[in-house]
Amino acid sequence: MSRAALLVLADGRFPAGGHAHSGGAEAAVKAGRIKGAASLADFCRGRLHTAGSVAAALSAAAALGIDPVALDRAADARTPSPALRVAARKLGRQLMRAARSTWPSAELDGLAREFPKGAHQPVVLGLTARAAGLGPVDAAYCAAYENVSGPATATVRLLSLDPFDAAGVLARLAPELDRVVDRAVEAARRVVDEGVDALPAASAPLLEIGAEVHAGWPVRLFAS
Repeated sequence: MSRAALLVLADGRFPAGGHAHSGGAEAAVKAGRIKGAASLADFCRGRLHTAGSVAAALSAAAALGIDPVALDRAADARTPSPALRVAARKLGRQLMRAARSTWPSAELDGLAREFPKGAHQPVVLGLTARAAGLGPVDAAYCAAYENVSGPATATVRLLSLDPFDAAGVLARLAPELDRVVDRAVEAARRVVDEGVDALPAASAPLLEIGAEVHAGWPVRLFAS
């Protein structure tokens, strides 16, 4: 295992397409739910314990070698919003392109053939971590961190929020992120014996509703 590979995968400059997505922050800003650093922290905390928890567990399970097709079905079942399913698959397709160029893998090739239009991004992320020689904990950290860093970065652009304030939000969330990752990896390990129903299925209705509203906007700064 090379922890340097984790730095490459978690780097916001890795060409996985995440910069084009706000993680629901754009819709939340428009609705007045994010107005500054305090409300950004509330938004990120909610996202971490719902969508972030699910994504972390899916990624950890994929890194463990659980059938990615079954995991993709599980991801679909946990994503009620059609707009979010489309976004997840677009991100998965972009990550797949970057991953296959960076860490060539027969497993990645197989998943790309199975889902030519893209598998769910957390599943691809977990398989990418596996191809890079990383483990389920690493994959879960990448997934959980992406789920809060994306909205924080987007809010800097959307509200001209001080980047130091955004970084402070992420730093203060770190202990909770650790706990989410621990639970996600534990759930992923249970999948080996119990199947995908062992994965968390926490919901975030406002994220789902916001994504559907956002998809209908004629002009958007972010894709989702």
